[in-house]
Amino acid sequence: MKIALIQINPIVGDFQGNMTSILAWTHRAKAAGCRLAIFPEMAICGYPPQDLLERPGFILRQQQAVAELLAQVQGIDILCGLITSNTASAGKPLHNSALLASQGQAHLVHKRLLPTYDVFDEARYFQPGDQSAPLPWQGRNLGVSICEDIFNDPSLRGTPLTAFASAADSPRQLYQANPISDLLQDRSRRPDCLINIAASPFQVGKPEAKLDFFSALCRRTGLPLLYVNQVGGQDSLLFDGQSLVIAADGRLLARAAAFREDMIIFDSEAAQDPLSLPAPDAAAQIFAALVMGTRDYLKKCGFRSAVLGLSGGIDSALTAAIAAEALGPDNVLGVAMPSPYTSHESIEDARELADNLKIGFTTIPIAPIMTAQLAALAPLFGDRPTDTTEQNIQARIRGNLLMALANKFGHLLLSTGNKSELAVGYCTLYGDMSGGLAVIADVPKTMVYQVCHYLNREREIIPARTISKAPSAELAPNQRDQDDLPPYEVLDPILAAYLEENKSVAEIVAAGFDQAVVRDVVRRITINEHKRKQAPMGLKVTSKAFGYGRRYPTSQRFRDDG
Repeated sequence: MKIALIQINPIVGDFQGNMTSILAWTHRAKAAGCRLAIFPEMAICGYPPQDLLERPGFILRQQQAVAELLAQVQGIDILCGLITSNTASAGKPLHNSALLASQGQAHLVHKRLLPTYDVFDEARYFQPGDQSAPLPWQGRNLGVSICEDIFNDPSLRGTPLTAFASAADSPRQLYQANPISDLLQDRSRRPDCLINIAASPFQVGKPEAKLDFFSALCRRTGLPLLYVNQVGGQDSLLFDGQSLVIAADGRLLARAAAFREDMIIFDSEAAQDPLSLPAPDAAAQIFAALVMGTRDYLKKCGFRSAVLGLSGGIDSALTAAIAAEALGPDNVLGVAMPSPYTSHESIEDARELADNLKIGFTTIPIAPIMTAQLAALAPLFGDRPTDTTEQNIQARIRGNLLMALANKFGHLLLSTGNKSELAVGYCTLYGDMSGGLAVIADVPKTMVYQVCHYLNREREIIPARTISKAPSAELAPNQRDQDDLPPYEVLDPILAAYLEENKSVAEIVAAGFDQAVVRDVVRRITINEHKRKQAPMGLKVTSKAFGYGRRYPTSQRFRDDG
């Protein structure tokens, strides 16, 4: 018996478009001889719909889309994620559900474990299901669960896993219920296989961690697993797909493509050899994820082209390379905006990068604008010494010029700052932070270098001098980042420990870092919260990005010195 696992890239609220996609893939699965087509969590409305769920019209339109979909599916059954109404007299008004439509009958499963950590806030909208039971299908029993429901098995908590955000990674068991164990309780209706439909966002290391966990779960239960994950970019979240078929003994039998729509077919009666996967390359994964996220963000928001500043530095170079791959070189404009402190080499590097990428390129010198602004401010500044004020004026002139180009030509402005800079406030509000999307805002500086080396593995795309020269904002004579910051090889591990692992200052110092340096880094993180609150949306690739998954007060006096 053939079953299709289909990972699609839905658009939140595009019910007609999502339904058309589901139907098209269903027809392909039927033509391939499949009897069941499985789609991801909330495939009909897109995930996550957030407060759109509070609008009655959104719920009504989804109900209409489901009815239209079921009326058009013929000769094949489907299992699909959707929203359903809670018919009980109490509780939240909605369920996050899975619908099995088979031969004119509909069976529902409601998600029981509703995550509320990091970027998830499902308890805000949904009532959890209260039971888990296999669904009858074609003489078989299907053990259907929805995303988080599969991760709360206490017997697997000792399984070695790469850290990732889910119930499996919590230091304590997050939920009392264990839906997978409940599915196995009735021996007379034991599932023939486990099926998990998901909208599980990507982060570095997470695909490998999920595979380890799922393999262990299959060995424990003695059941195969069909895992179907959403793909595509949705605002800051990046869904990698990589749907899986895992045998009862834990062997990987099939995996769908990463970062694009795909269908894989599981034949329960055919012998299948285990799949051998190459060692993961974090830099390659990050590049592919950011390309997908940039492409989808612009497409889903109605943009076709992008503009960005090209400084000759490595951050803008990587952002330009991502944009060129995502949108096509003809749809990207790079702008060099030299000041009196910009080196001739930086302009050369920016132009060489544009030539390598075949993107548009222009130059706008900002010295005349600087002169005019400083002259206007001179009577008020008086004899006060030059400081970061004059540096920020340069950054804000550039931001204004880029925004003007974006407005005039309908481009989206891409900001180019990395996670290391954003963490410690080494960036200028309304200057280099201007933009509609912060492409590499969750990529630490050291990883920026790794991704650039990956891009240059076959030919030089990022100019060699861009990679080799010392990082500099070039806002003052002979300026270097390390004049104000620790070396990035020191800074990035401190940031990871504090931001992603929640280590205290004392714990980070105990790991071998200088106490004064650690205290200064943490101080900078704390006092620059207001900047990050005003930053453009960034694409998430680590376990803790700056965005709605990290909710710290701007006005506060806690200092984590312990």
